[in-house]
Amino acid sequence: MQPLKFIDIYFQRKSLDLNNFKDKQVHIRDILDNNRISCSFEFFPPKSEKASETLFRTISDLVPLNPAYVSVTYGAGGSARDLTHNLIVKIQKETNITVVSHLTCVGSTEDEIHAILTRYRENKIRNIMALRGDPPAGSEKFVKTEGGFSYASELVEFIKKNFPEMGIGVAGYPEGHPETPNRIVEMDNLKRKVDAGADYICTQLFFDNRDFYDFRERCEIAGIKIPIIAGIMPVTSMKGMYRMAELALGTRIPAKLQRALLRAEDDSYVEKVGIHWATQQVHELIDNDVKGIHFYTLNQSKATREIYSSIGISSSTSLNR
Repeated sequence: MQPLKFIDIYFQRKSLDLNNFKDKQVHIRDILDNNRISCSFEFFPPKSEKASETLFRTISDLVPLNPAYVSVTYGAGGSARDLTHNLIVKIQKETNITVVSHLTCVGSTEDEIHAILTRYRENKIRNIMALRGDPPAGSEKFVKTEGGFSYASELVEFIKKNFPEMGIGVAGYPEGHPETPNRIVEMDNLKRKVDAGADYICTQLFFDNRDFYDFRERCEIAGIKIPIIAGIMPVTSMKGMYRMAELALGTRIPAKLQRALLRAEDDSYVEKVGIHWATQQVHELIDNDVKGIHFYTLNQSKATREIYSSIGISSSTSLNR
């Protein structure tokens, strides 16, 4: 069975109460401007039958929480990239939830990126998360593809020039970009992406809100005035914690959180600790006027649902009362 087959079956059977999600293909910047706080979820494209089944159950569980939008991560090159595009188009067509596609510079020429964006335009997809992207597996350094782009700012500029109807998000790093130890240069690079036409910033995951507040203030000092969305990913297993630290280089796990995780008797308690910590983060972010919270779901629904329950809401819209 093809990886998306389970999603096909699910959409056909349930249709996700489509009447609640009509006409939602709008720019993320408009959503942020018209809501006090916007919550969103991130998924990645499934590569197997089992992964597809997990994803459609997750979508089933999370859509009733009324996310402002969902995003889908991007695999550079080959079938992973195609799965991203297929899933993006399917979510857009079958649910009309506002959807954001990640798009990277890795492994793609300018012409290939143009073709991808043309397909999105034809399918009425209006939002892109523009990233330089991580080096492919087995590579330590990013290498520009011949005929492609070296920096996310170049990708943003290209999208803005050739697909002006697209809304564009870019990444921010509260704990610092792993390849740019100089924090002043880092902010210069971020400002370059914003000046190229970005509409909003979505941050890398972080575990200490002080890092987010400092990042937000440094953006203000740098003259960056677009909305900043906080990226939250609860720790749900010890293996996941180490994997997270490996994939998101520079991620700082506070000693207090690490001590609590190491004290946990098994992964079921690790998950409880991680969800509790993330819930406290979300509580505080809401109280400190965050414009949006982006949940990195890892295609699982439990942690996000429990965070919603703990902050006392069953729908994202409740945060805008």
